[in-house]
Amino acid sequence: MNLNKVFILGRLTADPELRNTPSGQSVTSFSMATNRVWTDKSGARQEGTEFHNIVVWGRQAEIANQFLTKGSLTLIEGRLQTRSWQDKQGQNRKTTEIVCERIQLGPKPAGGASSQRFSPPNSNQPGNLGSPNKKEEEKEDIPVIDIDSEKDDIKPEDLPF
Repeated sequence: MNLNKVFILGRLTADPELRNTPSGQSVTSFSMATNRVWTDKSGARQEGTEFHNIVVWGRQAEIANQFLTKGSLTLIEGRLQTRSWQDKQGQNRKTTEIVCERIQLGPKPAGGASSQRFSPPNSNQPGNLGSPNKKEEEKEDIPVIDIDSEKDDIKPEDLPF
């Protein structure tokens, strides 16, 4: 039995690039960075970063290009693929990349960090380049759970387990 499966959770290092094959299929490529923190033998904290090349095909490629921007937190599920080619100087080249099978978009960037490519519904105001202004951010409804406002206290004997 063989298995070629990759899961990475990281941030984009640049905006995605959308292209189309001669047959008209969409393909998006981008790079992601993942961080790792560990303690070495001497007890010192160490950090390392790995960079991954990602390729997304079809409708997912269009979605990735539309909603992902540099710095976006994203979960990628895919498989490793190594491909070879000859460059313009005739040198043989190889690269290993992750071919995305599923993508999960992370939270939207806070503040003015969103991209100009994505425009929220009220972005047609003058001077708004695709990110909400401060007044719109303050109006965003955030659910609040007020534990003290509960009328009936839960008693251990009321629990079914």
